[in-house]
Amino acid sequence: MLFKGKNILEEFKEFAIKGNMIDIAVGVIIGSAFNQVIDVMVKKVIMPPLSLLIDGINFIDKKIILRHALKKGDKIIKEEVYIGYGELLTVLLNFLIISFTVFIVIRVFNKLRKNAEDTRNKQVSTPKNIELLSDLKLLLQEQNALLKDKSNDNR
Repeated sequence: MLFKGKNILEEFKEFAIKGNMIDIAVGVIIGSAFNQVIDVMVKKVIMPPLSLLIDGINFIDKKIILRHALKKGDKIIKEEVYIGYGELLTVLLNFLIISFTVFIVIRVFNKLRKNAEDTRNKQVSTPKNIELLSDLKLLLQEQNALLKDKSNDNR
C-alpha cells in the first residue's frame, strides 16, 4: 500500500520542515530575482550601446528562400519554404550576451565572497565559521612547527 505507516500529512510536514521544500522554494525565488537582474542588465545596460554599434541591423528577418510561395490570385497554393538563419543568429547573439552578463555577475559575486572569506581582510566581516576554521588552521600549523622542532632536537 502506498500510504502505509505514517499519515500522509505527517510525512508531508516532515518533508517540508526538513528543508527540502524550503531549499527548493528559496532557490526558485532567488533564481527568479536573478533572472530579472540579468534581464534588465541585458536590455537596459548592454543592448543600448550595442544597438548603436550595429546601427539598427535586424537579423531576425534574414532568410534563404528555397521556394517562393505560389499564389493564385489572393489564395496561397504553396507556402514559401526558407531557411531562417536570421532568427538563429539573433538567438545565438542573445545567448552570448546573456551568458557573458551572467559570467560577469557571478565573477563579481565570487570576488565579494572571496573577500568575505579572507580572514586577513579587515574591511569585510568574515563569517564566524570561516574565522573558526582559519583559527584551527593556524593552531595546526603552530602545532606542526612545534613537533618539527621537537623532532629536530631529538636527533
